[in-house]
Amino acid sequence: MDGTLVDTERLWWEAVEHVAAGLGRSLTEADEEDVLGRPVEHTAEMLSRATGAPFTEVAADLHREFADRVRSGVVARPGALRLLDALAADGVPTALVTASPRVIADLVVEGLGAGRFAVTVTADDTPRTKPAPDPYLAACRALGVEPASCVAVEDTRTGVSSAEAAGCAVLAVPSLAPIAAAPGRTVRESLEDVTPAGLRDMITTREAPEASDPSDLPGPSDRPESSDLPGSSDPRELRVMSWNLWFGGTKVRHYREKQLKIILESGVDVIGLQETYGTAARELAEALGWEYHQAGENLGVISRFPITGRLGAADPGFYGGTGVRVTLGPDQDVVLWSAHLDYTPYGPYEASFDGLAGPELADHESVRLGQVREILAAMAPDLAARDTTPVLLVGDFNAPSHLDRDDSEWPVTRAAEEAGLRDSYREAHPDPVRSPGHTWSPVHTDHEDGSGRPEPQDRIDYVLYAGARLKVLDSRTLVTGAPRTWPDVEDNDWPSDHAAVITTFSLGRVVRSD
Repeated sequence: MDGTLVDTERLWWEAVEHVAAGLGRSLTEADEEDVLGRPVEHTAEMLSRATGAPFTEVAADLHREFADRVRSGVVARPGALRLLDALAADGVPTALVTASPRVIADLVVEGLGAGRFAVTVTADDTPRTKPAPDPYLAACRALGVEPASCVAVEDTRTGVSSAEAAGCAVLAVPSLAPIAAAPGRTVRESLEDVTPAGLRDMITTREAPEASDPSDLPGPSDRPESSDLPGSSDPRELRVMSWNLWFGGTKVRHYREKQLKIILESGVDVIGLQETYGTAARELAEALGWEYHQAGENLGVISRFPITGRLGAADPGFYGGTGVRVTLGPDQDVVLWSAHLDYTPYGPYEASFDGLAGPELADHESVRLGQVREILAAMAPDLAARDTTPVLLVGDFNAPSHLDRDDSEWPVTRAAEEAGLRDSYREAHPDPVRSPGHTWSPVHTDHEDGSGRPEPQDRIDYVLYAGARLKVLDSRTLVTGAPRTWPDVEDNDWPSDHAAVITTFSLGRVVRSD
């Protein structure tokens, strides 16, 4: 609806911008992922977390500001009403699928003419909204059609992810943020030249995935297999996550359900896991219908794409690294290593609490430096072939970056850089003051010893990469909800003591000459 059918995406951005300004925060391009195509509650959580304002008040302000702008009059997007009329004339049933709440959707539909849609699905109507597939599957069920026989018209990456996960072909008409073309996805500047015949062509010419069953809304185990996902045979983007699960998530009630919800809503493709508590990689992968690699009790990788090789020791110990080769499609492999380095002695504590500086801090990184050098040595054959097969090293390094702090050499991340790995978060956000990207810690604000000393906040989790075929499109840290601080954490929505890191890459193809 917003930005596709009517010109409300800008109204929504303006409403969020207005509320954020009132809280002393300015929106930037980096906020698009948390604003565009997102439900009110998601954006309210983001602003509440960033400013400390009560969630309920922020959500109410967003609802009010957006509704006021919608009531003042919305304008249909170019070609939208003409296309709806042409579909009606051809007897093609249509559904409105939106992440906006019912009260907003009803205002828009009333303004355009209530008879234009056979079905409306809003954020209030499914357990999960976009980017999960639930809304599109619910619409298909209500229309009595298969997702593979449908075209979803979307204007945001969040909406595209939702529709493609459900099994629909996608016509993307970007409003504010660009969307890349991909198999099963067509991108147009507007709807002005789109016809019912053109939409039918999108169905008949695509390689349709195995049809989803629209009779039931999906639970976590209902995700399509990786080979059934539209575009998975030849992806143009890859979304990679690093996540320390914190004793597998067991400090928080219903942790496994919360982990699955976070994974599905983030739209990630491959996750390097730490602190898997022995079984997390297998259990998460089985629930998602993904593939997994578990290395010892602490490290794992899960992937919606096939894992076609396992690298490194079968059990690297509690600290160390493990790797996999993931096949994305023909001539499309990536290698991903997940690492967890020792946390003692912890440099930020020594700097903040003990007054160490410079050479002493660097000397005390020797344990972690030795560990990362061992991992890099194991990765050496992969790094040598990085321009053919891209390489990723993700994980919890338990060490700040030399790109963030100048009080020491911080040799662990420098060693990775010298091996040819680049820091994706700093590629996307070069200024560490403006975008610190702290991953330690969303639940520790005071030191655990009870002294009342503030806990040092640092970026210690990374998605590093190497290879000419990878280009960073976006990188961000992720924490959901408004986590309570330690020890009152058992009811948190976020089941970890680390923020996760998610990087979206564009993935070029190998060009071969015979």
